[in-house]
Amino acid sequence: MTVHYDRQLTDPDTAPESWTRPTEPAPGPHAGDPERPFPQRLWRGRPEDPRWARPAFLGLLLATLVLYLCNLSASGYANSFYSAAVQAGSQSWKAFFFGSLDAAGAITVDKPPAALWPMALSVRLFGLSSWAILVPEVLMGVGTVAVVYAAVRRRFSPGAGLIAGAVLALTPVAALMFRFNNPDAMLALLMAVACYFVIRGLEDGRTKWLVWAGVAIGFAFLAKTLQAFLILPPLALVYGVCAPVPVKKRVAQLAAGLTAIVVSGGWWVAIVELWPASSRPYVGGSQNNSFLELTFGYNGLGRLNGDETGSVGGGGRGGNGGGNWGETGWDRLFGAGIGGQISWLIPAALILLVAALVATRRARRASVTRGSFLVWGGALITTMLVFSYMQGIFHEYYTVALAPYIAPLIGMGSALLWEKRDKVWASLTLAAAMTATAAWGYVLLNRSSDYLPWLKWLVLVGGLTAALGLVFAGRLGRRASLGAAALGLVAALAGPVAYTLTTVNEGHTGSIVTAGPAVAGGRAFPGGGGGPGGPGDGGFPGDGQNQQNGNGTTQGRPGNGFPGGGFPGGGQNQPGQAPPGLQGGSRPNGEGGRMGGGGGMGGLLNGAGVTSEAKKLLETDADRYTWVAAAIGAQNAASYQLSTGEPVMAIGGFNGTDPSPTLAQFKQYVADGKIHYFIASGMGGGGMGGSGDGASSRITSWVEATFKKVTVGSSTFYDLTQKASS
Repeated sequence: MTVHYDRQLTDPDTAPESWTRPTEPAPGPHAGDPERPFPQRLWRGRPEDPRWARPAFLGLLLATLVLYLCNLSASGYANSFYSAAVQAGSQSWKAFFFGSLDAAGAITVDKPPAALWPMALSVRLFGLSSWAILVPEVLMGVGTVAVVYAAVRRRFSPGAGLIAGAVLALTPVAALMFRFNNPDAMLALLMAVACYFVIRGLEDGRTKWLVWAGVAIGFAFLAKTLQAFLILPPLALVYGVCAPVPVKKRVAQLAAGLTAIVVSGGWWVAIVELWPASSRPYVGGSQNNSFLELTFGYNGLGRLNGDETGSVGGGGRGGNGGGNWGETGWDRLFGAGIGGQISWLIPAALILLVAALVATRRARRASVTRGSFLVWGGALITTMLVFSYMQGIFHEYYTVALAPYIAPLIGMGSALLWEKRDKVWASLTLAAAMTATAAWGYVLLNRSSDYLPWLKWLVLVGGLTAALGLVFAGRLGRRASLGAAALGLVAALAGPVAYTLTTVNEGHTGSIVTAGPAVAGGRAFPGGGGGPGGPGDGGFPGDGQNQQNGNGTTQGRPGNGFPGGGFPGGGQNQPGQAPPGLQGGSRPNGEGGRMGGGGGMGGLLNGAGVTSEAKKLLETDADRYTWVAAAIGAQNAASYQLSTGEPVMAIGGFNGTDPSPTLAQFKQYVADGKIHYFIASGMGGGGMGGSGDGASSRITSWVEATFKKVTVGSSTFYDLTQKASS
């Protein structure tokens, strides 16, 4: 009889006995045979795995898929800003390539288009629907769980991989963003893939793994620009120090990885920058029609220092200010608005990371076990620091980028210490991690006093009981110690599971969305779908749970608006309480404090409600025009475009502040008969973040003074083919 060793475990000085123990092949004619039939290989997995490992892994993926698909269509078009670009890309390959907001190619989204491509291909194949847009995001979530499992399983046990995968799948903000159409789903997947390839490189020192990691980061750049580069310093440092090859080769391999990043991320940038500006869409979010300016300005340094031209304002300074995006500081990720999204297991992850590095302190330089902790831990700490202190635009859902780093640390750290539980320091560390998790889970759940009030006590009491059992895990019998571990796992995941189920049960729309229930003291935004919305909250008008249906109409609960009153329309407006264009619109009594309605403003953060009468008006003779209408701001334009299926020009891009088109260009479009209607915004044309003398404002003033007003229900349009009477 032959025995098989796990060829990946090359750290006999640190690996527990059970990781290097020889295992017998599974019985049967194909046992241990890498050429056995594919179905059997798929179901059985590696010869050294226990029988339950592969079925459990496939069950985890299936459960994640079912969970994320559940109630998926409740979000409608989710973020209509990106859905409009997806629709445009499904109609025009040029719009697909550039990420244009409309098929006629007026202006792009304020990000590169890679995250839009899978969705646009899906819509091209299956037609425009909520499922066609969001299912690719769900599959990215399942793929991320698979990657994290594979990375942890290679160095540790299948059980550790399952824990890591489950932690990731049940993280509230992950359940939110892997069911939403923002670029963050693709970013999280590619960041996990990059870390996986770096760890593979640490195992055997082969250059191809660094190249593949570079390709992953390059394509992540094409999803969300410079955020993809946040983990580059720790990954490069870990590989440069720990790779099992000579120094010169390490340097050459890192150079090859950098080249892969430049090629995989730079080809699209080069084409856009070299393409004649007159024959491509304007680069949304830039002030000079340059993707490089967008990358290093609005989406780059501006996010760090708050100096974002054309945005609606940055965050607090040095942890002392308020700002529109919350106070900065080391505790930002644990605050009221953000803590419940991602921070449930951060304390435990950091404790386990430190313990693992201490446990492997005497390991050889090229220890892959220690290198794995350094890769995931370095990525986590670097990203946390940037998120904590960045002073520009920061949304709660950005924290999904942390989920693929937290989950492996939990899986690997718990497995490492569990194998060493007979040592006092290991059992005490496990107990400390469990205690921190239970106490912090209680704090997070206590922030929503009306939300499952019994759950915080279950988490606290169950977690502390498990921690007490883990203190003596090395002395208890097998069943007792496993019982303590199981109780700890249940207590640790109870809070995230509840938040995740709440998130899945609700629809989420708009530009800013949050997971879980309303939390007192958190920031609140329209379309949050269960996001923060407690008394005294700041934020944008119409905070709380707004749900957008497929036709763009919304329903929601009252909001509080900006501190100090803020914009009109926040809260529960009745007809006549807000200026024209800012009423709740669409619903009979205007509830929800929704930004816009009918032909109204639509909003910086949410789309407008499109009535059947307005849709019929725009669809009349639509094939005679390049754009059936033009509107200030992308969300407003997107709602009409998604409703009619026809191109609508978004004047000024997302915020209405981009200098595109200029007044002269707009006049020429009108003279050439390319635009039929102008949709009144009710905001003076300046856009949410704009000034009264910007291009959008000048266009609005010219249109209002020149063309005939058409009123359809509560919606106001200007017919650009008919001059106003004197």
